[in-house]
Amino acid sequence: MEIVHTPVLLNECLQWLSPEGEPFEKSAVMIDSTLGEGGHTFNFLSKYKNLSIVGLDADSVIQAKAKERLAEFGDRVHFFNGWFNDFYSNYPAEYKKPDLILFDLGISVFHYEKSERGFSFRYDEALDMRLNSNSETSAADLVNDLPEEKLADLIYLYGEEKLSRRIARAIVEARQGGKIESSKALAQIIYECVPGNYRHGPIHPATRTFQALRIAVNSELKRLPRALFDAFNDLNPGGKMGVITFHSLEDRIVKNFFRNLGRQCVCPPEVAICRCGGSECAEILTRKPICPTEEEIKMNSPSRSAKLRVVRKIKDATEYHLEGVIGY
Repeated sequence: MEIVHTPVLLNECLQWLSPEGEPFEKSAVMIDSTLGEGGHTFNFLSKYKNLSIVGLDADSVIQAKAKERLAEFGDRVHFFNGWFNDFYSNYPAEYKKPDLILFDLGISVFHYEKSERGFSFRYDEALDMRLNSNSETSAADLVNDLPEEKLADLIYLYGEEKLSRRIARAIVEARQGGKIESSKALAQIIYECVPGNYRHGPIHPATRTFQALRIAVNSELKRLPRALFDAFNDLNPGGKMGVITFHSLEDRIVKNFFRNLGRQCVCPPEVAICRCGGSECAEILTRKPICPTEEEIKMNSPSRSAKLRVVRKIKDATEYHLEGVIGY
């Protein structure tokens, strides 16, 4: 079987989320919240013989590849096909509560290179971008149906694209001549509407717009705060949770939530008596995010923007710990 995705920050994940010592001496349960092709899970199961893992993924196609890759581990690995926020909000009774949780929020190389769903502007593919084919809205729906102002806001908010107004205007003008249905067509519209110096910058001028559409189609940022909250509360006390992010919007959510978990009190000023417990919910193990080495970036360029943050659970969080996290 062809494996095309290289797990990022692998050695760092194996170190910071190691199931060694208390409370993991005899056995430990880990949830790989974003299984993908199973790269992280394969290496955790290979290194730690006392570990079993539940792998979650919304994409049944890529999960089938992971099942094939991980077959040698037998009943040490289990699979859940669905969104991680659904899993953690209603934790299945058949699984033990986890001692370790990993979120790798990057998109697999499989989706860019093999899925044929328009994630990449390098190929002429249907403009889809859905990780779960059962989701109602595709990228083509957003591109062809959103009013210009809302499309511009989406591109600016989720893509941090400074030319969002210009790009949205060009898309709306182009779709008057017929629906925009392919990734190549959309990329060309964007390329032609931006200034010459922007076309030849360090990244393709369509990069941020494609990121914004992918995030919107899959509700990536909307799912994340509550998923982190529920996952943390599902974690056994003393357990560890690590999150790998790839852009500033994701990292801001994780950083703010973890920072709240490490505070003694997060009640708003108008609350006269502390209701959040008055002590830290977690020990922040990575005061600064762990970033890839120059060697890893050289070997695996998609890792260049990755950041790993890890906490150790002390006690459950409260709703107050979501205050100040994007979306809440």
